[in-house]
Amino acid sequence: MNNAPQEAPVQPQASVQAAPKKGSGVMKSAGVPSIISSDVVMHGNINSAGEIQFDGSLEGDLKAGSLIIGEKASVKGEIICETVTVRGRVEGGIRAKSVSLASTSHIQGDILHSSLSVETGAHFEGNCRHSDDPLSETSAKDFRRSRPSAPAPAPAPRPVTTDSDDGETGERAAANETPSFLSVGRSPLR
Repeated sequence: MNNAPQEAPVQPQASVQAAPKKGSGVMKSAGVPSIISSDVVMHGNINSAGEIQFDGSLEGDLKAGSLIIGEKASVKGEIICETVTVRGRVEGGIRAKSVSLASTSHIQGDILHSSLSVETGAHFEGNCRHSDDPLSETSAKDFRRSRPSAPAPAPAPRPVTTDSDDGETGERAAANETPSFLSVGRSPLR
């Protein structure tokens, strides 16, 4: 007779978690973040309720709950998110409650935000405006309407005259004038 102990068959144990009750204040998990790698080139729109780490190239709009645009990433289109961190290149508008521009970011477009942080070295060309609800279509329409549709025409160059006895050239006198972007008629802050 065999006196060796017999092994009992292993029963898999099921892990059951109760779903949060509606209105219980418990946030449900957003799941695993989506990662789009640097070798991906996309044409079209991306929509996600969760988190996206985007390192590829996109021509189209991107809507997500949370978004991180990697250093090598490029987006040509509008970005609409709860939170967005930009480390790469964006050519288009950004609407988000929280926007963070890293030192490696390059933005060409407008930003509508509730919170904005900009690291030293970030490159930003466009307009930005604070909004209590930047994700609403009403805020977006107001922002688009208030933007200047075309840049102000450049003022005609003025001849430079000098009264100096040493024959100061117009080039040297022009260097002493206020730069055009600081003059009243050319202020980008209007």
